[in-house]
Amino acid sequence: MKRPNIRPFAICCAVVATSIMGNFQPVAIAPAMADELIRTITVMGNGEQKIPATEARVQLGVEVYGQTATQVQQQVARQISAVVNLLRSNDVEQLQTVGFGLRPDYNYIDGKNILRGYVGTNTVSFTIPTDRIGNLLDRAVEAGASRIDDVSFTATPEAISAARKEALRRASIDAKTKADVVLDSLNLTSEEIVSIEVDNASIIQPKAFATRQLSSAEADIATPVISGEQTVTASVTLQISY
Repeated sequence: MKRPNIRPFAICCAVVATSIMGNFQPVAIAPAMADELIRTITVMGNGEQKIPATEARVQLGVEVYGQTATQVQQQVARQISAVVNLLRSNDVEQLQTVGFGLRPDYNYIDGKNILRGYVGTNTVSFTIPTDRIGNLLDRAVEAGASRIDDVSFTATPEAISAARKEALRRASIDAKTKADVVLDSLNLTSEEIVSIEVDNASIIQPKAFATRQLSSAEADIATPVISGEQTVTASVTLQISY
């Protein structure tokens, strides 16, 4: 039988080719369009809008000292009823009781607690336009209120909503202006906004009254109340390509 005519060189080449293909590892080649990275600048802008605080949230009440719990409780009830009737007749809004209590009052003498009486309290809160609050506080004291725990000022919800929008608009302009100034100083040109991050607008409240006990002398003095302004702030972060 006649053998096939196979040349040694061909066999060698086949073996080498098989060995090379067996060790081959594919390599990913990025498209030509991905060769150039996107250059960006990130800037934060701030904006604020001031609006008048036209509403006051008031917390006031009565505090009574007496020898017996019954006496104190009855006196508290009489005074707070008179105060509540006054507030209702002046069309205050969101009137509600926020706290009441009755506790023994002790003197610490020679290492012992000596009961000297009782303290009763009843506190309400309400909302009223700021231009009416001063006069109403004076009348509330005349009706029986003996303490003002808190007076805080705010704008109407509609005014706050409009102020938020304006603060965000100003923050956006501020961020874009900052980016343009930086890029222009480096002889670069902004192209497009890549991403936008918006922070929730925050509200800075005007200062409020501190808790205080009213004396009889103070009741004869008119109470001036200046509500001031409320500040709404916002920030916007832009990422801009160049």
